[in-house]
Amino acid sequence: MEPERKRSGSTLKKGRKRRLIPSKVVGAAEATRSHWDLEEKQQPIAKKARLSTVLFAENCEVTHGQLCELLKYAVLGKSSFPKPSWCQLFHQNHLKNVVVFILQGLSQLHFYKFYLEFGFLRKAFKHKFRMPPPSSDFLADIIGLQKKQIIGNLPKAMEGSLPFASSKVSINLQKDPIIQKYGFKKVGLTRCLLTKEEMKTYHFPLQGFLDCENFVPTKCNGSVTDNSPLFGLDCEMCLTSKGRELTRISLVAEGGGCVMDELVKPDNKIVDYLTSFSGITKKILNPVTTKLKDVQRRLKILLPPDAVLVGHSLDLDLRALKMIHPYVIDTSLLYVREQGRRFKLKFLAKAILGKDIQCPDRLGHDATEDARTTLELARYFLKYGPKKIAELNLEALFSYQESQEPRNTAEGVQRLNTSVLECLDSVGQKLLFLTQEADASALSSSKNCQTIKCLSNKEVLEQARVEIPLFPFSIVQFSFEPFSPNLTQEMNKRIKIKWTEMSTVYAGPFNKNCNLSALKRLFKSFGPVQLMTLVLETHQVQRPVTELTLDCDTLVNELEQDSENRGTIYLSGVSETFKEHLLQHCSIFLGLEAMILPKDLKSGKQKGYCFLRFKTFGSAQRALNILTGKDWKLRGRHALTPRHLHAWLRGLARESRLPGVRVIPPSSEQEAWQMLNVDHPKIAAWHWGRKIEKLYHNLCPGTLCLILLPGTKSTHGSLSGLGLMGIKDEEESTIPQTCVCESAHHLPGVIS
Repeated sequence: MEPERKRSGSTLKKGRKRRLIPSKVVGAAEATRSHWDLEEKQQPIAKKARLSTVLFAENCEVTHGQLCELLKYAVLGKSSFPKPSWCQLFHQNHLKNVVVFILQGLSQLHFYKFYLEFGFLRKAFKHKFRMPPPSSDFLADIIGLQKKQIIGNLPKAMEGSLPFASSKVSINLQKDPIIQKYGFKKVGLTRCLLTKEEMKTYHFPLQGFLDCENFVPTKCNGSVTDNSPLFGLDCEMCLTSKGRELTRISLVAEGGGCVMDELVKPDNKIVDYLTSFSGITKKILNPVTTKLKDVQRRLKILLPPDAVLVGHSLDLDLRALKMIHPYVIDTSLLYVREQGRRFKLKFLAKAILGKDIQCPDRLGHDATEDARTTLELARYFLKYGPKKIAELNLEALFSYQESQEPRNTAEGVQRLNTSVLECLDSVGQKLLFLTQEADASALSSSKNCQTIKCLSNKEVLEQARVEIPLFPFSIVQFSFEPFSPNLTQEMNKRIKIKWTEMSTVYAGPFNKNCNLSALKRLFKSFGPVQLMTLVLETHQVQRPVTELTLDCDTLVNELEQDSENRGTIYLSGVSETFKEHLLQHCSIFLGLEAMILPKDLKSGKQKGYCFLRFKTFGSAQRALNILTGKDWKLRGRHALTPRHLHAWLRGLARESRLPGVRVIPPSSEQEAWQMLNVDHPKIAAWHWGRKIEKLYHNLCPGTLCLILLPGTKSTHGSLSGLGLMGIKDEEESTIPQTCVCESAHHLPGVIS
C-alpha cells in the first residue's frame, strides 16, 4: 500500500482531469463544561473565589490564548465573556485582585532541574500546567494585544476577501514552512497525502494498531494517483459517558455536491451535546435512528477504492467514525505553520478562499459547509502550488485580520479578541506593569498601562511591594539570563537520564529459567512497564545509585508533598468498569473531588491506572486503605507525578548511559552557571523562590496569582514553559464540595 504513494512533484498534464465522482444527495477539541454549570447551580453563594479541582487542558498544555481567556474572564466575568475552555473560576465576582509574576528566561526544564530549591512554588500552587515555547512577545500574547506587524502594501481588497496579497510585500519565501516542506514547484495530489509515519505522529487510526482493533477499514486499497477523486469529510461529536461520539457526518464530492449528510444516534448516554460547536440539540437528535454501524456500512459502499479523504484535523473525524482510511489530506497540516501550530479552518477559508464560515450568529458549525471548505482548500493548493500560498504570507494575514476587528466600543469589549487592557478600561481600571529597562514589550507603551521600569530585579521586587496593593491587576516581570545553548542541552540530557534512572528498579536474584512473562505481569500490576531487562547479579529491590539519583529519596518525598499531589492517590490495575463501581460506592469515599482516567493518545482507550483527588490528605489516605484492601484488591500509593509533569516526561526521549559515567559540563561552560545575579543556580532558585514567597504573603486574600515561566526560544531549539496558578487562601473556603453525581454514569470532575 505504501509504495503506491509516490512522492513525485509532478502535476497533472495539460488537458488531463482528475476523475470526479457524481454529486448526489444521499441523505474539532471540545471542552467538558456541563458538570461545572451543575456544580455552580447546586452550591450556595460563596464568600470566596476558587478554581476548579482539575484543569481540562489538552495534553496538559495551556496555550497563550487560553491564558488570555482566563485573565479576561477574571476581570469582567461571565456577563461579558464565556467561561475559559480549560479551567473554571467559580464566583469570579468575589475575586479581589489579579497578580501575574513572569520569570523571563526560565522554563519547565529549569523548574524541575531545581525542583527542591523552588520549595514554596511547588507547595503553594495547586494548579500547574505546561505552556508552548514563547513567541517574540509573550506578554502581548497573554494580554491579548493585537500584533502591529508591518505587512507591507496590503491592498484594499483585503478588507473583504483576503486571497490577493500584494506582490510588493517583501517576504523571505525560503523560510516559509510551506516552502520548506513542499518546495517552490506545484505538486500533485500524491505529494499532499500524509505518509504512514506522519499518520502515526498525528494519531490517525491505522491498520494493525492495538488501539484500532475494533475500527472498520474503508476497503479503499486501490492504487492512488494524481487523478484519484477527493472527498471532503467533516464530523460533529457530542460527549457521552464513554467519551466523544459521532452525532453528524457530512461527505462532499469533488464536484461540490453533498453525497452524505446524516445525523447519528450515539450508542451511549449523552452528557453534553456540545451544541455551541455541533449545533446538535436533544430535540434534533431524539427522532434519529441511524447508528454508527449504519454510517460505516454506507461509507464502505460510497467510497471508491482510490478515494482520498480531505478534512481539517481529520484524525478526530476518523476516530469518531471508528474507521481506518489510508489516503488522507489534512488541511490543518497541508497549510503548515511553524512549531507545529495550525491555522483554524475559519481563518483559512477567509484568507485563501475569501469566504466566511462558522459565523457567530449561527448555532454551531455546518458540517457540510466545513467539509466543502476543506475540499476547496485542497484544490486551491493543488491548482496554485506552494509558492503562491507562501506569497500570501498567511502569518501576516492572520495578524492583519485580527487588527480589523472592532475595538474600543461597548460591543468590541465583549468580543473574544478584546485585550485585557480594554477589559480593565471598560470598568475604569488600569494595569500595573513592573519590568526592567532593557525589556521590550508592546505592553509597556500601551494605553491604560502604568509601566514602571527598573534597573534590576532587586528594584522590581522593591517596587512590587509598594505598588501591587494599589492596582487591581498587576504584571511583575523578573528577567534572568538564560543558560548557553550547550549547557541547556547538557542540562536537558541530565534531566532525562535522572528521571529514567528514578523510574528504574533493580530486583533479584532470579533463576535463569524464571518465567519472564509472569515476571512482567507482576511488575505491570504496579503500573505501565516500558522496558524490562534480566539482571542476575542483583540481590535486592532498589533503584540504581548514581550521582544523579543521590537525592532520589528526598525528591520522591517532596513530590509526594507537592500541592498538586497532596490529596491525590494513584491506583493500578483498574478495569474499564472501575468508574461505575466507584460511583456505586461513592458514599464511603468522603471528600472525593475528581477522578482522572488517563487514555492512550493513539487508541483513546482507558489505561489500566487512574488518579483520585480528594479534598484532604486524610481523606486520600482513608480511601487508599480501602482500595488496596481485600475487597478492592488494587495496588496504589500517594501520587508522585502531576498530570503536566507526566505528559512532559512522556514526550522526552529516553536516555541511558553506562553505570559510573559522569556527565560534567565542559570547563568553558562553568561561567554559564553565573545565573540570577548569584554564584550558583541552585542558590538562585532558592533565593528567588523565597523572594516571591514574601511577595505572595503580602497579597490580600482572594487574589488570583499566576507564576509563569514562559520557556525559551532560539535558533538552537525551544523549551516549553510552565505555569503555576492559585487563589490565595482558597483552601480555607467553606464551600462544600459536591461529590454526588448527576446520574449513575457521570461524576462532576471525572475526566480522561
